[in-house]
Amino acid sequence: MAKTALITGITGQDGSYLAELLLEKGYEVHGLVRRSSTDNLQRITHLLEHKRLTLNYGDLTDGGALTRLVGDLKPDEVYNLAAQSHVKVSFDIPDYTTDVTAVGAVRLLEAIRTAGVKTRYYQASSSEMFGQVHETPQTENTPFHPRSPYGCAKVFAHWITINFRESYGMHACSGILFNHESPRRGETFVTRKISLAVARIKAGRQEKLFLGNLDAKRDWGYAAEYVEAMWRMLQADEPDDFVIATGETHSVGDFARAAFEHVELDWEKYVETDAQFHRPAEVDLLLGDATKAKDKLGWEPQLKFDGLVGLMVDADLKLVEQGG
Repeated sequence: MAKTALITGITGQDGSYLAELLLEKGYEVHGLVRRSSTDNLQRITHLLEHKRLTLNYGDLTDGGALTRLVGDLKPDEVYNLAAQSHVKVSFDIPDYTTDVTAVGAVRLLEAIRTAGVKTRYYQASSSEMFGQVHETPQTENTPFHPRSPYGCAKVFAHWITINFRESYGMHACSGILFNHESPRRGETFVTRKISLAVARIKAGRQEKLFLGNLDAKRDWGYAAEYVEAMWRMLQADEPDDFVIATGETHSVGDFARAAFEHVELDWEKYVETDAQFHRPAEVDLLLGDATKAKDKLGWEPQLKFDGLVGLMVDADLKLVEQGG
């Protein structure tokens, strides 16, 4: 009998890749989708005709609806990927960010507990929880010091997941994923902003690219590989928490340089900095150690930094050529 999975945030980058993976593995996949007056299904349009995919309207701010949905579906696995996930925006809307990203996790965990179903739960934790890092590289044991409302909300969601695991014996895991990118990344995120600008500049449709802190360093991996790690966590006999990362760090400037070099352009001719894109509190360096995931889950990243940059730029070149 096929397993059933519920994915919150299925319309996002990670949700779309995870849905693809689970459908390939024969799952019945249910996605939680917020009702909107505009189409927000672009990343999963190619999956909508799949007979084992069902979309359910709901929201992490509605605990009653979550409880009813979990009780009706009785899913084998729940992946909580939904969040207000833009770090800089979280400074502008801290209340909403906290309600969805932090309290939303409580509502979903409580829905599972109240429904009384034997469900394995995955919580999307984030490297932003480390913030002002206390050690490098960061592991599962590194203390958290978040530097944004988003990071603070993710710390709460991470610890409440552990609390439900320890209090109620739930098979609940957290994946502390470092930055992971793809051609499906939102256009306001810095990596996609860069790759799309490079494509437009190459096509003569844009003149300059304005960025914030070029020196901020991140551990960038490929989102399609990272969702495999999520799935592996829920297949393990015992629930645990795992850092998912590449073990390499590169600056925003490095990403821009590599992207422009991919189309044989000198990045310094096109990139300028603008203070409006700086965060009130910056995270200077993130570098993850995924040794535990390798040892216990057999997971390792495959696509390297230059390959990821090239993949994103090539996808946006094609998009711009098609008039996107």
